[in-house]
Amino acid sequence: MPRPLSHIRVLDLSRVLAGPWASQNLADLGAEVIKVERPGSGDDTRGWGPPWFKDGAGKDTPDSAYYLSCNRGKKSITLDISKPEGQNIVRELAARSDVLIENYKVGTLTRYGLGYEQLRAINPRLIYCSITGFGQSGPYAPRPGYDFVFQGMGGLMSITGERDELPGGGPMKVGIAITDVLTGMYASLAITAAIAHCERGGGGQYIDMALLDCMVAFNANQISGYLVSGNIPKRYGNAHPNVVPYQAFPCKDGHLILAVGNDSQFASFCKVAGHPELAEDERYRTMSGRIVNRDALIPLIADIMRTRAMHEWIAVLEAANVPCGPINNMRQVFEDAQVQHRALKVEIPTATGVPCPSVASPMRFSGTPVEYTVPPPTLGQHTQEILQQLLGLDAQAVAALAAKGIV
Repeated sequence: MPRPLSHIRVLDLSRVLAGPWASQNLADLGAEVIKVERPGSGDDTRGWGPPWFKDGAGKDTPDSAYYLSCNRGKKSITLDISKPEGQNIVRELAARSDVLIENYKVGTLTRYGLGYEQLRAINPRLIYCSITGFGQSGPYAPRPGYDFVFQGMGGLMSITGERDELPGGGPMKVGIAITDVLTGMYASLAITAAIAHCERGGGGQYIDMALLDCMVAFNANQISGYLVSGNIPKRYGNAHPNVVPYQAFPCKDGHLILAVGNDSQFASFCKVAGHPELAEDERYRTMSGRIVNRDALIPLIADIMRTRAMHEWIAVLEAANVPCGPINNMRQVFEDAQVQHRALKVEIPTATGVPCPSVASPMRFSGTPVEYTVPPPTLGQHTQEILQQLLGLDAQAVAALAAKGIV
């Protein structure tokens, strides 16, 4: 069964994370993704190791684990797009593609003759997605930007981290480049929507994705609360501003996340914990009361949680339908029975015989499932194939381009 986007070709001029994350999503959905990389070095993230992917002899390859995380299912062609010959090849590829993704600084590709308006003249159905830090307009548009900056500027760090008055208090970034991943996800959605529009006869269009925009949008209920009330949200550490108790508590042997989302769950927790009187106390009986009186309630719960080991708590709380869970490291994640059942670790076969580890796409289709058969490409692995089979160049022409350093 063909996958949902198996009729789509994507020309990927992006590198690092946001753009490659978007194009990997499209590849998972069946699109043919042609990744254009700089001759000699390729995507910056290829060199972001250790750790490195190992070859059949157990030696480090030139490709980092970081690169592997967002480039499966693609073809790699090396191309110097700063040169006229390289620009001509991009134009020819764009003419044969449905989607183009790029994350160059504002105006760079237009100077190369590869901007949206220039390529639309060649291919009116082209969906052209630009990913930048601040977008294509506004006073900050020319600036470069990185995930960490946007976690701060976009407000996320103002609500992430321990409360200022507590030990370790202060702003904290998320442990992954969440702005890049979010932008890649939003870009994937925007591109698939544009494909649907195009297939209804609407033609191609331009998509302007900005990391700052995505980060601000990601603040969701926190920013909505501010817009409604005018009150600036604060940091609560592992606690929740609107749900109590909803945080990590120390046990005898570690920490447990207790996520009590309503009053009946709180009553169940109190019964299991051997303190039903807390659920009958007017200060704590309702969620609103628990929010107002959290400073009195949380120390009481903390003392209770210290009386048992984490797995003892998990057993009794799950039996009582009280939401809870451990704080797993990455090894423990893949040892978890549910993670194993969902087959979230996949291994993609490679030419060297060493399977490439990857994480399964969370998109589960009953009729057109994601396949894991194409590993992240080695640098320039498909240059000959694309130039000769797709563009019709002969071996001599390809050799001439290689001699000039264009490919």
